[in-house]
Amino acid sequence: MKKDKPRVAIQGIRASFHEQAAFEYFGENIETIECDSFKQTFVALENKQADYIVMAIENSIAGSILPNYSLLLGYNFPVVGEVYLPIQLHLMALPGVAFDQIKYVTSHPMAIRQCNEFLDEYPQLKIVESSDTAACAKRIRDEQLTDTVAIANVLAARLYGLDIIERRIESNKKNYTRFLILTTHDNVAKQTPNKASLCFQVSNQVGALAKVLNIFADQGVNMSKIQSMPVLGKRHEYNFYVDVEWEDSKQYDAAVKQVLKYTHNFNILGEYLRYEEEGEKAVTTAKAEKPARKYISIKKLDK
Repeated sequence: MKKDKPRVAIQGIRASFHEQAAFEYFGENIETIECDSFKQTFVALENKQADYIVMAIENSIAGSILPNYSLLLGYNFPVVGEVYLPIQLHLMALPGVAFDQIKYVTSHPMAIRQCNEFLDEYPQLKIVESSDTAACAKRIRDEQLTDTVAIANVLAARLYGLDIIERRIESNKKNYTRFLILTTHDNVAKQTPNKASLCFQVSNQVGALAKVLNIFADQGVNMSKIQSMPVLGKRHEYNFYVDVEWEDSKQYDAAVKQVLKYTHNFNILGEYLRYEEEGEKAVTTAKAEKPARKYISIKKLDK
């Protein structure tokens, strides 16, 4: 039986950037499943307490969230979409609190790193790290803290009744975070993908990785992301996480067929539609005239 609202697991609480990303992808008619950690979002999906996960994977200032790559590979849930969310960070406090009353600034470590230039101007403020931006705003409201401000988004200020006393304090105004959308294999909808997230290993020989990357280039497949992580317990061995994009699926099919000859432990983490914008709205549907492409789930592929 089809549910009225998709249940979406996020790290954090309501009004966090994860919920904002979920709204961007699914619309606001969702049921948000709050989780204390990224791992708990996967557990919620595994236990059928959620239908989808929205998970941050990289930020344009702070970089990749490396532990989340291990979760992608370890839990075997396919990536079915992505969202690029502009990150606008504001300083917020209880109504009536003046800037000179502030002693503490609290937020998630990633948000704090994205506001270093602003915070460096006020060395007298003590930085307090927390697990979630919205949770910091909620704590100020719940405990009526008059000496503390949170760094969070507009949704948090509205939901928890705080005043924004400094707007747009992020160091880079073109700051964005990329979020991945994951679900169970049974819940994957048919679509015509033009982007894939892959993971593989190559032999520890000169030019081994370059050979693989040249295959993508020769087939006209654009590599939009590459991230390496050591294989746990194995010296000189690395997992390479690669995002690729294409215009014609034949290019991608040909590239994967050739790459399999030069890699091992090759995994397709997901095939999906890349995030695009029409004005401010994401394109999340394929062109109707294209035939649906069979989804290849994450697994080791035989050569």
